[in-house]
Amino acid sequence: MTAPHLTGNRPRVLLRAHRVGRTFGDLVAVDDVTMDVGPGEVVGLLGANGAGKTTLIRMLLGLISTSSGAVELLGGTPSRARRAHLGYVPQGLGLYGDLNVRENIRFSSQAYGVAPPILPDSLGAVADRLVADLPLGLQRQLAFVCALAHDPQVLVLDEPTSGVDALARASLWDTIHDQAEKGVGVLVTTHNMQEAEQCDRLLLMSQARLVAQGSRTDVIGTTTAVAVRTDDWARAFAVLTEAGQPAMLAGRDVRVADADAGRVQQVLTAAGMVAEVVAVPATLEERMMVLARTPTGP
Repeated sequence: MTAPHLTGNRPRVLLRAHRVGRTFGDLVAVDDVTMDVGPGEVVGLLGANGAGKTTLIRMLLGLISTSSGAVELLGGTPSRARRAHLGYVPQGLGLYGDLNVRENIRFSSQAYGVAPPILPDSLGAVADRLVADLPLGLQRQLAFVCALAHDPQVLVLDEPTSGVDALARASLWDTIHDQAEKGVGVLVTTHNMQEAEQCDRLLLMSQARLVAQGSRTDVIGTTTAVAVRTDDWARAFAVLTEAGQPAMLAGRDVRVADADAGRVQQVLTAAGMVAEVVAVPATLEERMMVLARTPTGP
């Protein structure tokens, strides 16, 4: 038994925000954001802590009201009936630590009016253990099982793989792609740049605003970086940082996003360092860093 689908065909856009804003007193948490998620696509929502990602998600789901603009869930105003066709894994996972695995799944399934799903072997082996006593990887797997038990049309995942190992992360992403292949629209927030590259489209938020969107190539655009190659990479990093250059380490290469190669060379030469300095394409992480330190205006 599965939750009944909304009448009519699946909407062309499953999640939509149009010029949405949200304030908490004097704090602007989300400012004039327009975005959407369609069936069968995985959309990554990226940004530093405090950028407004979770607040935007909560408005999209109708869990908090908008201060301005409008949101749509499955073709209409978010409501309890429409949320019945939603799978949601919040940052806190939404599980009950004082219930065991089987009880959590039973409770979640009853809330959606569906039969409890068959547990995968990894969870079946711990079905009678309290969720609070489980490793984080198993807790996240359980949260996914609960979110998918009622065959949702849209899946919203807020940092779903945070704190789990590489193997568990890969398994959870397999689940995400399996859902997208079935036509489910997926909105996922992540801080992991490798995960971001698994998304069909990216939305970048900074300082409460949506500052870039599109494919990885679209988001990076013409932004470049300077790569510094030297045996004394630790000193190069220290010298550039002291000179106010936003240096980052990539292995033993020192990289400076959105910098002038000539200026970087001058700083190193003045410090008596010999290094190879070349302009290279920026990474997604470097583009995000550039956007984060760029004022977004009023």
